[in-house]
Amino acid sequence: MFMPKRLLPNFFAPWLALVLGLTLTACGGGSSMEKSTAGGSNNNAVGLLDAQAEEFLNSPKPKIAATSTMIADMARVVAGDDFAVFSVLKPGTDPHIYEPKPGDSRVLSKADVIFHNGFNLEPQLVKVINATQNPAPKVPVAEAGGVKPYKMEKAAGLVVADPHAWGSATNGILYVNAITKTLDAKYPDKKAVFDKNATAYRAELTALDSWIRAQIATIPEQTRKLVSSHDAFQYYGRAYGLPVVGSILGVSTEEEPSAQKIAKLIEKVKKEQVGSVFVETSTSPKLLESLARDAGVKVGGTLYSDSIGIAGSPGDTYVKMLVANTRTIVEALGGNYTAFVPPSTNQASK
Repeated sequence: MFMPKRLLPNFFAPWLALVLGLTLTACGGGSSMEKSTAGGSNNNAVGLLDAQAEEFLNSPKPKIAATSTMIADMARVVAGDDFAVFSVLKPGTDPHIYEPKPGDSRVLSKADVIFHNGFNLEPQLVKVINATQNPAPKVPVAEAGGVKPYKMEKAAGLVVADPHAWGSATNGILYVNAITKTLDAKYPDKKAVFDKNATAYRAELTALDSWIRAQIATIPEQTRKLVSSHDAFQYYGRAYGLPVVGSILGVSTEEEPSAQKIAKLIEKVKKEQVGSVFVETSTSPKLLESLARDAGVKVGGTLYSDSIGIAGSPGDTYVKMLVANTRTIVEALGGNYTAFVPPSTNQASK
């Protein structure tokens, strides 16, 4: 964008201060919404993790460990009540920059099956997984399910896959397929249960996919544009006809945003006449809120990006996460939201 040289210092100074102050924290510990709802300090959160890990390790049931909350939720649906399922990452935790704790290795060493996303979503946890001597299946579900990745070029010229494939419900079905295939092979005596659960789950995700597409279509075309904290919604946007105008951070939240990049995004938001921008539960809202003020637009709400929500929140399962995001987007961008009714509910009401 054009900007007289004499105005550059005044414009960039506050952004430089924000970037320097938030580089290490913009995506590190979840949003204030997730933290306050979780109710407690970081010490309490660690204690809760330890208790959950101990419960998982002491369970007499076969043990399934997943790196992310989305994958753990999917595995829980497919496996059913006869299995203990544990998510290493907790709601609101950023997988890109998560630093493993000593207990994580213990959990992953004792699990009978380990699921992770793949496409370099959780690099530090994958190192822990690979370092264990556990012979359990270790499955990157997005890759094993055959997700066709979008390629994103990073600043250094390295081309990597966008890992946020769960943003599309059809990709969610591919995740379910990979989970089901793994469990069928590991526990053939339970195959009928897994397949029954997976069939019902696929039907729900198929209905959800159609519902999201219909919801996004109600947004006026001129306002059907998405700007968020980090580039986590390409699969969602491309699947459902919602162009992603931009984001402050890239595909990985490890990126350090420059004041120049932010200035260009502000100019683009103005040029594209974006009506609302969105913060995320797994990132700090401060940079995005500052962008909204400088661009003269409103913050349309909070989206679940790299994690489902805490128990009791509107997005505390994978399905509810996509429903909650869609509602937030549709209502903020001027569409007409109607509630999602799962197929099982439809059948029960007949």
